[in-house]
Amino acid sequence: MSLKAVLFDMDGVIVDTEPLHRKAYFKIFNDLGIDVPEDLYTSFTGASTKRVFETLIAQFNLSQTYEDLATIKRNYFKDYFYNDEKFDLIPGVKDLIQHYYENGITLILASSATMNTINMVFEKFELEKYFNGKISGAELKESKPHPEVFLLAAEMAGEPVENCMVIEDSTNGILASHRANIFCAAYRSPNSKNQDYTLANIVVSDYEELELDKISKYF
Repeated sequence: MSLKAVLFDMDGVIVDTEPLHRKAYFKIFNDLGIDVPEDLYTSFTGASTKRVFETLIAQFNLSQTYEDLATIKRNYFKDYFYNDEKFDLIPGVKDLIQHYYENGITLILASSATMNTINMVFEKFELEKYFNGKISGAELKESKPHPEVFLLAAEMAGEPVENCMVIEDSTNGILASHRANIFCAAYRSPNSKNQDYTLANIVVSDYEELELDKISKYF
C-alpha cells in the first residue's frame, strides 16, 4: 500500500473562503430578519449551500425558495471574493500542492462548494494544471458528511481508497472521509472554529507536516 492520490477539500484547506461565506450568509440573514445562532451556523461548516438553506427554510419557515436565496448569497459572495483584500491562499498550501504534483501524486478537488466557486478559485490562484479532476458536492445527491464526494474522487483518481488521503478541516468533511474509509489528515484552520477532529487519522497546523517523507509511515 502506498499513497497515490490526495483528495483536497477547498474551503478552509486551500483557501479561506469561510470568512467570505460567513459575511455573505450573515448579510442575507440580516436581509431575511432571522437570528441564526452561532452554534447552528458552525454546524453548517463543510455543508453545501443547498443543505444550509433547506435547513433554514424549514427551521425559520421562510417563504423564499432555496434557488432564490442561493442566487442572492452567490452575488454577495462574488462581491467579497473579488474585493476583499485579505482573501488569499492558505499559507503553505501552494507549496504542498506543487510538492505532490512534482512527486507524481494524483490530485483531486472534492469540495462542497459550487463548481462556479471552485473555478473562480482555480482561475484566481492558477491551480488548474496541478489537479486531475474537480468534484462539486453541490451537484451531488448527498452532501458531506455523506461519503459520496470522496468515493467519487477516489474513483476519479483511479485508485482504491487505501491508496488515497483526504485533507479536510471540518467535522462534516472528516466524518465523510471516515465513512469512505479513507485516511484523513485534518488541517486545523484558524477560521474553522469548534470543529471535531476526533475521527481524523492525523491533525496538523502546518502543511509542511504533510510532505511525503513525513507521512510515508502511514502508507
